[in-house]
Amino acid sequence: MSRTLCIACCICFAALGHAQTAEELVQKNLLAHGGIDKIKSIKSLRMSGRLQSGSFTAQVGRDALAPDMIRETFTVQGMTQIEAYDGVTGWKISPFEGRKDPEFLGDDDLRLLVEEADFYGPLVDYQAKGNKVEYLGHDSIDGDDAFKLKVTLKNGDIFYYYLDPETYLEIRVETVRFIRGAVQEAFREMGSYKLAGGVYYPFSVQEGSKQHPGDSSKVSLDKVEVNVPIDKSLFQMPAAAKGGR
Repeated sequence: MSRTLCIACCICFAALGHAQTAEELVQKNLLAHGGIDKIKSIKSLRMSGRLQSGSFTAQVGRDALAPDMIRETFTVQGMTQIEAYDGVTGWKISPFEGRKDPEFLGDDDLRLLVEEADFYGPLVDYQAKGNKVEYLGHDSIDGDDAFKLKVTLKNGDIFYYYLDPETYLEIRVETVRFIRGAVQEAFREMGSYKLAGGVYYPFSVQEGSKQHPGDSSKVSLDKVEVNVPIDKSLFQMPAAAKGGR
């Protein structure tokens, strides 16, 4: 075998091994959450808890239906902000901005909510969704070792997953979004995983912007309910408002 052919074969096998390692880590992560069968057996999700940022506290909630419906609430002193997506339309009610009527989400907010609405997350059936996963080797999170995966969504946004080398659950996810020529970077740090319906969910999530890490907030969940009855109308924009666009 010629030296050139040998080098080409080595590069080919290295690439195959690299891809196989990424796929292996994805499978181990899904298995750590409970396994793909358990994950896909869940069709609805209801979460409730509190958000804290410094001395500020709010009640938060999320209802979701597979494959891509979501409704998030944010309540302070009896006033509730709502953002929702029904698989087609994204809308909000923003009483803190003096608006009590529903209105359509702007393109930037809608993009974020559509990504959040992916019920099973970007790693489940990632190839069918048009996502690409790469293994980037080891990295360090607060001094602890972690496996690092790069997930490039179909729309070009990037998620960096940091997996615990012992449990294979994600301990941090960084996002890089390209919106109107600008780069927006954010992070989430997950912990306190607990079982709900046979699947592990993080009950503690610290999140913020990489540009302003001191402005982070923490969401602590009190309850996660799976396969609860949720009417699809909950996610739909009221007809009167929708018709007035």
